[in-house]
Amino acid sequence: MSLLRKPQPLAVLVVRDAPDVVAGLRRALETATDTERPGLERALALAEESAARPDAELRGRWVRQRLAAAGHEGPADSVDAIRILRQAEPGLTLLQAVTYAKEAEAAGA
Repeated sequence: MSLLRKPQPLAVLVVRDAPDVVAGLRRALETATDTERPGLERALALAEESAARPDAELRGRWVRQRLAAAGHEGPADSVDAIRILRQAEPGLTLLQAVTYAKEAEAAGA
C-alpha cells in the first residue's frame, strides 16, 4: 500500500433524471388545458423538489436501502453497517463505505 496512491473515486454515481422531468413538465404546462394545469403544476413542484436534493442525500438513501435489504436496523455508520455495506457491494473500498455510511447517518435517509 503506497501513501502516494491517488484517492479512489466514489463508486456510487447519482443519476439524476429530475432536470429532464422538470423540463418536460414545463413544456407540458405550456399547452395544458385548465383541467390539466393543477396536476401538472403539482407534479412540477415535486420534480423541482427532487432535483434540489443533494447527491449526499441520495447516496444516503442508497446506503439505507442496502442496509435494510440485509436486515440491518442500527446506525448506518456503525462498524456492522459498514461491514454489511461492503459485503453487499464488494466493489466499495473501506473509505467509500465509511464516507457513504456517514452521509447516510447525517442525512437520516
